[in-house]
Amino acid sequence: MATPKKPMTKAQTVAYFAEKFELTKNNANAILDELASLAVSETKKAGSFTLNGIGKLVLSKRKARTGRNPQTGEPIKIPAKTVIKMRMAKAFKDAVVPPKKK
Repeated sequence: MATPKKPMTKAQTVAYFAEKFELTKNNANAILDELASLAVSETKKAGSFTLNGIGKLVLSKRKARTGRNPQTGEPIKIPAKTVIKMRMAKAFKDAVVPPKKK
């Protein structure tokens, strides 16, 4: 069985973009940091942020619910909260995991 490949680190991503677009590593790093900052601020402000071709970050509100303590089985109240979800673009999903043929 083949060993799984490790995901790219931020340094590897920066080096890739620096080489691909003939930038310095500092400029490539600044672009990645600014993209992350933009995603955070727009998701806070507008409730969603789209990364074209990849997917969409969306704020979602979860309702309060009753859960169970797995150790004791005792019912507990789980409060309502806001979470962030990533909805993948269809083209991205199909490129990574091709759909089944019928």
